[in-house]
Amino acid sequence: MNKIKKTVSATIVAILGMLGTVGCSVSVDGNDYQAVSPRFDLFQFFDGNVKAWGIVQNRSGDVVQRFVVDIAGTVNNDTLTLDETFDYGVGEGPTSRTWTIVKQGDNTFKGSATDIPGPATGTSYGNAFNFHYQMTLPVDDTSYDVTFDDWFWAFDDSTMMNRSYIRKFGIVVAEVTIFMQKQ
Repeated sequence: MNKIKKTVSATIVAILGMLGTVGCSVSVDGNDYQAVSPRFDLFQFFDGNVKAWGIVQNRSGDVVQRFVVDIAGTVNNDTLTLDETFDYGVGEGPTSRTWTIVKQGDNTFKGSATDIPGPATGTSYGNAFNFHYQMTLPVDDTSYDVTFDDWFWAFDDSTMMNRSYIRKFGIVVAEVTIFMQKQ
């Protein structure tokens, strides 16, 4: 009888643990950063050359990819163009992406890139910037439609951190951490 009780108890604990993990999501509120300095100016930071170093972590927290990014940014009135070249530590050779980001209002932006099927929307909050977009992400021999929730935080005028939460069906399936430095 004790053995059955222990088995049932262990099963219930395991199920609750799984439900807790499935129910977890990352929530960041931009309003928390409105009064934090230094104020992050997306166009000022990316006007010129930026070097970035990053990792991708799976749901378990394992680092599954490392990469370096060279970013060349140009500002023309209300438009920022970012030419990004990624060099991956595992597997893939260099790849590139070009973003076009346009100021919409006081703190809002719209972006597009060749591998982003719809518009990206961004909002600036004090020392933070949040960017939302969908992407078809190639993984091995298949691809997945995912949603990116990108958060950028300024440390100073030349250093920034980016944290991306990659979601599928609303569940975080991977996280990307990138440190960027203006050259």
